[in-house]
Amino acid sequence: MLELSEIYKAAHALKGIIRQPLMIAAPLVNPESEVYLKPENLQFTGSFKLRGACYKISQLSDEEKQRGVIACSAGNHAQGVALAATKSGIKSLICLPAGAPISKVEATKRYGAEVCLVPGVYDDAYQKALQLRDEKGYTFVHPFDDESVIAGQGTIGLEILDEMPDVEAVVVPVGGGGLISGVACAIKSLNPTVKIYGVQAAGAPSMVESLNQKHIERLPSVSTIADGIAVKEPGVNTFELCQRYVDEIVTVSDDEIAAAILALIEQQKMVAEGAGAVSVAAVMFNKVPVKGKKTVCLVSGGNIDVTILSRVITRGLSKSGRTFAITIDLYDQPGQLSGVCNIIAELGGNIVSVTHERTSASAQVNGCTLRVVMETRNQDHIEQIREGLLKAGYDLLP
Repeated sequence: MLELSEIYKAAHALKGIIRQPLMIAAPLVNPESEVYLKPENLQFTGSFKLRGACYKISQLSDEEKQRGVIACSAGNHAQGVALAATKSGIKSLICLPAGAPISKVEATKRYGAEVCLVPGVYDDAYQKALQLRDEKGYTFVHPFDDESVIAGQGTIGLEILDEMPDVEAVVVPVGGGGLISGVACAIKSLNPTVKIYGVQAAGAPSMVESLNQKHIERLPSVSTIADGIAVKEPGVNTFELCQRYVDEIVTVSDDEIAAAILALIEQQKMVAEGAGAVSVAAVMFNKVPVKGKKTVCLVSGGNIDVTILSRVITRGLSKSGRTFAITIDLYDQPGQLSGVCNIIAELGGNIVSVTHERTSASAQVNGCTLRVVMETRNQDHIEQIREGLLKAGYDLLP
């Protein structure tokens, strides 16, 4: 079992190698809590993963370094291992899921690693990496289920307590569990009263299911926009550490994750990837009991694929009540469109598109349907517009 002394040893080894980004106040994330962000998305390589990779590689023997290292990753651990190995003059081979964002694949290559793309998800890349390890004699650097890697990630917990000794709750993203295991071990060992909450994507709840069943569960499949935490099965070490130190692990939906990414961009001018934003999503949507508490959300990474960013923002706008689409059943006569538009304008909605169709979807023989997409302020504003249209006698379709 990981000891606090190992985390302190890692902190000493990483001094001068990694960034120690200071926390940022984020009062708008949840007005009922005092929220701060630990922005590991500003770390070198854009993710906390550099910490564990650097410490693990620093602990290798000369013989192991000479043979080179191999790793598997959804992207961020790959970049951490690639950079750490290159800086140490060590050959690195990284197995990545074929569906990993192109930006992460290219970044891994830029940091000096050789890349092997494997069909499937993280777990498939993991099996390929083990196969190549056995064939070629590489030293395997596990992305989460390794004591040195976990100790490296745990240095974040030390930094949080150093900067904010009176913290009451820390919310951490969870994939395989390496990050929360290290952070929880560090914080709980020094201050057991601090609550540690983990967050997984609803489409990849491997640690949640394992803790509920009290043994490690392997999911048949995972699906989430948070590719960095799309892990089918937690680690043996991380499962035990989570059982011992973590208070609760919850899940958030992809829509909630998208809303959190949008909130970080708008409110904090900060870009986070899906996996990095799940902690913020949990606090935004009250998935964890942090009301009235001094709370730190760990934003674990910022390597979002820019090709999907616009789609994520669109989903975030919808989830946050910033956009709204409504379909109205109308009698097909002059002035109907004008009447609808006037009500929406008077109530402060901004129409961005209108589709008018004479179709069988209308219940009336001389009817038509009108679909209006508009910009709104929030869910309350949407309800005001709905009520205004209903009060004027318009028939809203589901």
